[in-house]
Amino acid sequence: MNLDFDSRLTVLENEPLSKHSSFKIGGLARYAVFPENKEEMISAIESARQGGVKHIIVGNGSNLLFDDDGFDGVVIFTKNMSSAEYIHTVSGTFIRAECGRSLTELASETGKKHSLTGLEFAYGIPGTLGGAVYMNAGAYGGQMSDVVVETEYYDPTSNEIKVIGKDEHLFSYRHSVFAEHPEYVILSTLIELKEGDAEEIFAAMSKNINARKEKQPLEYPNAGSTFKRPAGNLFAGKLIEDSGLKGYTVGGAQVSEKHAGFTVNRGGATCRDVLAVIEHTKKTVLEKFGVELECEVIYIPR
Repeated sequence: MNLDFDSRLTVLENEPLSKHSSFKIGGLARYAVFPENKEEMISAIESARQGGVKHIIVGNGSNLLFDDDGFDGVVIFTKNMSSAEYIHTVSGTFIRAECGRSLTELASETGKKHSLTGLEFAYGIPGTLGGAVYMNAGAYGGQMSDVVVETEYYDPTSNEIKVIGKDEHLFSYRHSVFAEHPEYVILSTLIELKEGDAEEIFAAMSKNINARKEKQPLEYPNAGSTFKRPAGNLFAGKLIEDSGLKGYTVGGAQVSEKHAGFTVNRGGATCRDVLAVIEHTKKTVLEKFGVELECEVIYIPR
């Protein structure tokens, strides 16, 4: 499998995916590609399509579980697509940022440097802007749907770059139109923030990050909350804890002893270990409470 990539692209062969996953798990990617802009992104996608090879788009790998056998195709990483443009108008301040922009860095920059409020909830979320829009990421009473104005994306079926407005995102809890159309590739997003007080913004961010450190098992590799919040004002972590599963371990993977809503890599965990913990957790909670947990961690098969 030899693909004809644009010479401008940074392409690595047989790249360990464990280096690009917050779980620190994953075998080798046949090709790892790092575009610098949307033209290079589209070029990488088209090279894979023309070569008949599957591909995936990855931000920080903060909610992904790569297979132990790696990925037999092209993994396109957005991390180098991270520019942000500030647009000041009479109606407000807008920021257009590329999909690979770190969400935490964007929240920090807009809040601390520019005194703009609206992204305090995002400070500490380990993903990228593109991933956050894709899943309508949220925390501490805020979510991406609160600030998104429009998103530019590439539709490979028509080979066109398109733009959708706020309502067209079809945002709901941990969901957007992009989850319904995984073939769409988010390129950049325009968000709107309000003028605020830098000290108040910083205080809110500090409160949020301290809460994360206190409650979440950040000392171990993980992929964030393992499961989505169930319907009916229930909490996955409490259901799991009440099922007696805190500390449940398979190999190097464990239901966190600190927060049962997280599955952590205690050292040397494999993808199979994590999947075994997840499946046992789902089965046990269903048997005890009749609640079917929906996984928030995305498994990427070979």
